[in-house]
Amino acid sequence: MATFLYRLGRASFRRRWLITGIWTVLLIVFGLGAVGLSGQLSNAVSIPGTEAQRAIDHLESTFPEAGVGGATARVAIAAPQGQSLAEPANQAAVGQVVAALRDAPEVARVADPFQSGAVAPDGTVALVQVGYDQQAFELTDNDREALLDTATVGEQAGLRVEIGGDAVRGAPETGATEILGVAVAAVVLVITFGSLLAAGLPLLTALVGVGIGIAGITAMSGFTELNANTPVLALMIGLAVGIDYALFIVSRYRSELGRGLDHEQAVARATGTAGSAVVFAGLTVIVALAGLSVVGIPFLAQMGVAAAITVAVAVLIALTLLPAVLGFAGDRVRGRLPGLRGGPKPGAASMGERWARLVSRRRWPVLVTAVVGLAVLAVPAASMRLGLPDDSTAAPDSGEHQAYELVSEAFGPGANGPLVVVVDAGNSADPQAAAATAMRRIDGLDGVAMVTPPRFNPAGTTALLTVLPTTGPSDTATEDLVSSLRATAGDLEEGTGARLSVTGQTAANIDVSAKLADAMLPYLLLIVGLAFLLLTLVFRSLVVPLKATLGFLGSVAATFGAVVAVFQWGWLTDLLGVESTGPIMSVLPILLIGVLFGLAMDYQVFLVTRMREDHVHGTPAGEAVISGFRHGARVVVAAALIMISVFAGFVFAEDTLIQSIGFALAVGVAVDAFVIRMTIVPAVMALLGRRAWWLPRWLDRLLPNVDIEGQRLVDPPRDERRDRVPVPV
Repeated sequence: MATFLYRLGRASFRRRWLITGIWTVLLIVFGLGAVGLSGQLSNAVSIPGTEAQRAIDHLESTFPEAGVGGATARVAIAAPQGQSLAEPANQAAVGQVVAALRDAPEVARVADPFQSGAVAPDGTVALVQVGYDQQAFELTDNDREALLDTATVGEQAGLRVEIGGDAVRGAPETGATEILGVAVAAVVLVITFGSLLAAGLPLLTALVGVGIGIAGITAMSGFTELNANTPVLALMIGLAVGIDYALFIVSRYRSELGRGLDHEQAVARATGTAGSAVVFAGLTVIVALAGLSVVGIPFLAQMGVAAAITVAVAVLIALTLLPAVLGFAGDRVRGRLPGLRGGPKPGAASMGERWARLVSRRRWPVLVTAVVGLAVLAVPAASMRLGLPDDSTAAPDSGEHQAYELVSEAFGPGANGPLVVVVDAGNSADPQAAAATAMRRIDGLDGVAMVTPPRFNPAGTTALLTVLPTTGPSDTATEDLVSSLRATAGDLEEGTGARLSVTGQTAANIDVSAKLADAMLPYLLLIVGLAFLLLTLVFRSLVVPLKATLGFLGSVAATFGAVVAVFQWGWLTDLLGVESTGPIMSVLPILLIGVLFGLAMDYQVFLVTRMREDHVHGTPAGEAVISGFRHGARVVVAAALIMISVFAGFVFAEDTLIQSIGFALAVGVAVDAFVIRMTIVPAVMALLGRRAWWLPRWLDRLLPNVDIEGQRLVDPPRDERRDRVPVPV
């Protein structure tokens, strides 16, 4: 591995104009593809095979005019203070709003509240249900604007009009606040290297990689339906790893120049050694992200594969474009800004070395303190509740949240999340009687506020009943009601021959959350198993991969605890700009496990690889821990701060999922880098000594030698000796 990458780095250096030109052309081509081929991104979160989705598929073939599965909007209209909507002027104004809604683009169905009976008992609030044939992601910004503009018709007449529902929600966007993370990363790079040019190279190459990745995803959206969060996750991960990988290689390049190598040999050796660590670090991230495709959840698979491809591009750029750009930079990459050293003075102990010696001497107290701290931080995770966002989790001053509150006060919280019960009575002797039987049984269940009379398709074989729960869409009592409704299906089919199923947005969200929870453990076992094998191959040890895996589990538990404390319990929300709290997004845990595992292994590879490199080159095991920190700690700290900065910038996004992902990854990287890798790892390595590198002889013979430490570069292949100067070791 090291020899191959050595040659690749040298070739990229020698042919820097060609390599730079190729990547520039790729960036332009993908950019043009994104402009000309892009399509709509989807907000839909559905999983084929769930009961809710099967019911929707059935309705599309037997009762398409019902519009179940399309985008919906709930328009809450309130009378002026002290008045009633029954007054002629107010009733006429409501009629004008209904007419405006019917004229809005793409609107398929509008229920007049006075005809449907959707007026509060006190006559002060009316609820207008609006339906679309298209799904929410298929609506354009103009369609949403037209929907929201209908509110002005009622407001001009003195009414209060609030609009919620998935038809209002657009795709999440990144803004200036997210770019702040990149600015902080730039400052960290400047302080680390003490040079503007050296700091700029990782940013430049990372932006090229992210540009190609995001442009490719955008172009693909024109050919297939992609989740709206797919490019955001790719941007988040691509920026972080792209900067980190380049940082690692540039740091090693400057170190090799300091040892007296010329530019070409320094680039080649940096690519062969640090580049090997980058390859395997990237592979762990790719394995973790691509593993999302095997859990049977399409939108997660999209997000994972797209982010994995972006990481792969970042690795290729670090191994080819970066050596080429270093060829243009020359000695200028070693420049120093006044007042910035860019590292410790020659012969002086670095901060990382002093920390490693302290941890090695006080390993038991340090280890116990770190483990107890992780346990305390993980405590809130025990009360984690999972769910998907609804209007109740929108920003308090948003129209969606205001509509949710208005509807809840007037009709009860269940009106914000009605359940749709499908009665397939095609095999029943009397479909009308079967639907009536279903209605009576449902009406007798606990948690049911109201059941509407059945509505049949033209063929008279399929009936729909709308069930209003007494609780809100994200309440556990509503989940229990869905389970109770489905439990009646067996008795109904046995007695009448009709099949009952439950769907609607609320039921679909419950099914998605349950599917995600069921997939979490198999996915965790999958990526941990694959990464364990990969790390065993890299470090030629069974103890080091086991320690890395256990450390990751500790950082995940602590991160879950922090997420629950902020996004569910409401701690520090004002400080972090989190405007609403509620159940944790059901997609977050499995997504966090995949992404954080890959990033955690990055630091494991970056830090422990240098320990193993020194140990392989003859340094005693205990001293190898110290020397590994002396060479790697500064870079790992900088890399962690960069990732934390990039992720933290997304905490200020408008979308709740993006906020929670950014916060979780920022906390997860901080815990894993500074508590696990920088504290627990050296303490455990000092305790184990040579035993940390134990590997059974039979397994040692079976495993291929990938030479990640660059041992073969000490005595290079014969055909390279005439091309290079002796390498001091």
